[in-house]
Amino acid sequence: MALTGVIRPGYVQLRVLDLDEAIIHYRDRIGLNFVNREGDRAFFQAFDEFDRHSIILREADQAGMDVMGFKVAKDADLDHFTERLLDIGVHVDVIPAGEDPGVGRKIRFNTPTQHVFELYAEMALSATGPAVKNPDVWVVEPRGMRATRFDHCALNGVDIASSAKIFVDALDFSVAEELVDETSGARLGIFLSCSNKAHDVAFLGYPEDGKIHHTSFNLESWHDVGHAADIISRYDISLDIGPTRHGITRGQTIYFFDPSGNRNETFSGGYIYYPDNPQRLWQAENAGKAIFYYEKALNDRFMTVNT
Repeated sequence: MALTGVIRPGYVQLRVLDLDEAIIHYRDRIGLNFVNREGDRAFFQAFDEFDRHSIILREADQAGMDVMGFKVAKDADLDHFTERLLDIGVHVDVIPAGEDPGVGRKIRFNTPTQHVFELYAEMALSATGPAVKNPDVWVVEPRGMRATRFDHCALNGVDIASSAKIFVDALDFSVAEELVDETSGARLGIFLSCSNKAHDVAFLGYPEDGKIHHTSFNLESWHDVGHAADIISRYDISLDIGPTRHGITRGQTIYFFDPSGNRNETFSGGYIYYPDNPQRLWQAENAGKAIFYYEKALNDRFMTVNT
């Protein structure tokens, strides 16, 4: 499949309460490569990512997410998507190159759920990214949970349908899967893809806007999900649920919390998505199985704890 336009999630900036403590968690436990620290922010890159960084941590008084960025195929796409967003009434700010180290110009917009998104085309390459000539499996030996890449975010808010519509109508995302209350017509979860992954961003219904449910990192195998569980137990990391499997996306997963209370996910698997696939739908009465395929039941913390 020829990827054009918006091609993938690029980065997320998370707020943490203690930056030094968070660096240990994301570097040593999840296994990201530490890139650098600038003031109240620290930058990280996973071992199978080519670009300079994908995770930014900012020390703040409250945990949560500042912004999620998506990479587009070429710089001209930024102008194209600016016009598309403006055409449907979405305000766009143009951000000159250099606001973040190694990143070119960006455009920024908000969704009705009060989440901030950016699109960008250019980022400097990582010094520790994958080799491209006679490449070994890795350059820097993976550690911790051995996360291969930043994969997606799941975000909470009230009007998730209108937020998802922006991604579909202006940015050419597809709805790969959704959770729906067929009695009321309410869409409880919307899983959006700009690639051939089961989702690149998800919106989950919640009575408060601007919240993040989780930041997700890809692992190579189900065995690595078990290894992540070993890391969680060994270092007394706060566990949410898992190892288990989702019905939605089919991902094999474990959820846990960083020291500031931000929920992390490490997962493997999931189906390959193509734009001509019929949309998958889960009925609200099967929400337990949709979210936790083995347990077939939701837990209160998973549904109510967001940052």
